[in-house]
Amino acid sequence: MSITDWFKARESKRYTETSTDRTKAATDVPDGVWQKCPSCKAIVYQGELDANFQVCGKCSHHFDIPGPARIALLVDEGSFEETDAHLRSADPLKWQAGKSYADALERARDKTGLDEAALTGRATIGGHPVVIGAMDFRFIGASMGSVVGEKVTRAFELGLAERRAVVLAIASGGARMQEGMLSLMQMAKTSAAAQRFAEAGLPYISILTNPTLGGVTASFATLADIILAEPGALVGFTGPRVIEQTIRQSLPKGFQTSEFLLEHGMVDEVVPRDELAERVRLLLDYVTAGGER
Repeated sequence: MSITDWFKARESKRYTETSTDRTKAATDVPDGVWQKCPSCKAIVYQGELDANFQVCGKCSHHFDIPGPARIALLVDEGSFEETDAHLRSADPLKWQAGKSYADALERARDKTGLDEAALTGRATIGGHPVVIGAMDFRFIGASMGSVVGEKVTRAFELGLAERRAVVLAIASGGARMQEGMLSLMQMAKTSAAAQRFAEAGLPYISILTNPTLGGVTASFATLADIILAEPGALVGFTGPRVIEQTIRQSLPKGFQTSEFLLEHGMVDEVVPRDELAERVRLLLDYVTAGGER
């Protein structure tokens, strides 16, 4: 063995951990300290993510964040006042499929601390009075049932009554199938509310996050005056795999990502999370210049 090979072997032996060492090291780390980035596969320190708005510092992957955190990110500190907090979903169909809908609702409430997948209220952004809402994907995939549709509708009605802009941060897996037709009806209800709001000449800004799918995309999410999206967000009516199986064709690379939709005119701008609050504030400055429209 040459001296070069000897040094290589020595260095390899010195720094290579055995599987037992790795397993022991992993068990020594408390849960929640590290996160594996689903995009670049890097192991990221949770404290670093917290300081960076839950964005991977290596590849800029945007991790999911809860609805309350999205609202806190956007509004002026201390300005948020929740509305319609008492609304909770019922179980009109007595849905049973492996697990009951009532049980799923209780688990979602325990997990998130929320009563529903949508959180709405009054706030200010850069001093501008707004009605703001956010959808929380942890709550049954932020699916739109009757209460989510009602809270979104009431958000538009409150904005109309008080002449406030509406800002919605949206994420959803689609309709809440456990409520059947009552869920599908929310598409028409929220769309009609958005139309009445638009006819009054008041500004509506939507922020599409990962993922925004199904009936939410096909209704109020894409009826905004200005549509923003976070980088890499999946936005569409259904997922690409279902579309490929239906049309029996391969889809373009990056199909349904926010960047692809920006290129094709469905989204107005893709904005990194750490710039969202300032961008929304600037847009509100523009659309409310000279007073109410």
